[in-house]
Amino acid sequence: MTPGCNARRPADRNHPDGTHLHTALALAAADVPVLPLRAGKVPFGNCRTCKGNACGGRPNMKAAGPCWCPAPCHAWAAATTDPYVLTSPVWASVWREAVAVAYHPGGAGLTVVDLDNAAAVALAREILPATRTVPTARGEHWLYLGTMASHNAVRPGVDIKSTMAYVRYLGPGTGTMIALPDVVRALVVKEETTPAPGEVASSLPARATWSHEVATGCRHTERYVRTGLERGLALVRARIESGAGSQAFGAARFLAAQHTACPGPCGLAAIGEEIVTAAVSVGVPEAYARRAVTNGLQTAVERAA
Repeated sequence: MTPGCNARRPADRNHPDGTHLHTALALAAADVPVLPLRAGKVPFGNCRTCKGNACGGRPNMKAAGPCWCPAPCHAWAAATTDPYVLTSPVWASVWREAVAVAYHPGGAGLTVVDLDNAAAVALAREILPATRTVPTARGEHWLYLGTMASHNAVRPGVDIKSTMAYVRYLGPGTGTMIALPDVVRALVVKEETTPAPGEVASSLPARATWSHEVATGCRHTERYVRTGLERGLALVRARIESGAGSQAFGAARFLAAQHTACPGPCGLAAIGEEIVTAAVSVGVPEAYARRAVTNGLQTAVERAA
């Protein structure tokens, strides 16, 4: 379900019935995990038992722990859709102090591109497909169906909030939500400093090229694979001034996607090495190029799974 759905709210007549609790219960009824925010629009602090993560953390945190504290501890990890938890006595006091409601986008099957200023909004309108948008005080939230890892500052003024993150609820927004596109996933591949032409320092030796000797289970002809690969390499090499890393991610993702129906192996490692070499040739640091290509290959495999 999505934030802002018109859903039946569980009865809460015997509990604090402020606007924030009503909003939280409506979202929870729409399967959107919620939590209260205190002054400063941040989560409430941990209780004494959980302070400093002494409890070991909750099972759904990055480092899974044994904590089942009934209080809204551990920020986004406390987000819930359970109306009995939301209206419980231990949550009642925090609702009385709450200044806003937040939700856990990953728990609702969503990814939010948080655009913090007008320049970031303009960039999104240029490179991202239209989806549901929610206005914020300084920019917009763009909501997509699907989850991914959360990342801050993927571009100036742009954060990605999905798993292990919370987002302040600011209303249902407008527009039709679409499936999380690859271009959003590619935003996490951040460009790093690119040396001037002729100043590339790399440990990359000459790499073996792709052939059926390393792709014994590929169902494609060698000409088909080499043609697609050369086109991808050309796109990477064309990004002389900037963007070669992101292009390497895209090329790796696209080429790997062509082999998801093959019995395998298809020599994707060799294809990846050629893309890494192309990126390094135009100034992308080797470690960054390798990370971008690895992420691209993995994204294609995950989407096919």
